[in-house]
Amino acid sequence: MASSDPNPDQKQLNAGDVRFAASDEQNLLQKHVMFFDRNHDGIIYPWETFQGFRAIGCGYLLSGTAAIFINLGLSSKTRPGRFPSLLLPIEIRNIQRGKHGSDSGAYDSQGRFVPAKFEEIFAKHALSHPNALTSDELGEMLKQNREPKNYAGWLGSYSEWKILFLLGKDENGLLQKDTVRSVYDGSLFERMEKERQLSSKNKP
Repeated sequence: MASSDPNPDQKQLNAGDVRFAASDEQNLLQKHVMFFDRNHDGIIYPWETFQGFRAIGCGYLLSGTAAIFINLGLSSKTRPGRFPSLLLPIEIRNIQRGKHGSDSGAYDSQGRFVPAKFEEIFAKHALSHPNALTSDELGEMLKQNREPKNYAGWLGSYSEWKILFLLGKDENGLLQKDTVRSVYDGSLFERMEKERQLSSKNKP
């Protein structure tokens, strides 16, 4: 568990505080990751990341790899001034500190959604279909977003978008604009979990 913070103004937000903040467009990045906070305490541990990926239909290998990769990469960044924790917690209130380079720019440095940058993704790269990306178009976007020698950012962006394409592409192999938009506010994950639960109930 994260250690106590000596600054009272920096006390850990409880679930209600985080949810309130994330409901505001100014903190959309928080809402993007809140799905993985399975017990709603404002902190995401690796086992919660694993559970979240399993909840949306990912296999054990992908879920486990994602949990290690994501929490290892974000834990120290979202816990500034604290000793590293072997539990690898991610603090949602500081999630903007984990933003990496070589991305689309649809979140700014404060975690706010930037509509113009989101629209730019499709204006520049959706050449075959105005509101959807093919696998090749996605790959070209990732190449164009690369910042020189920003290898961690390259890996982060590649992993995020490739997983999204794998999970979110439609029956025609296209990643629709509405699907991408729902990732930015986290609603896609919630919908996928509900659809999976409904599908399980309907199985004979």
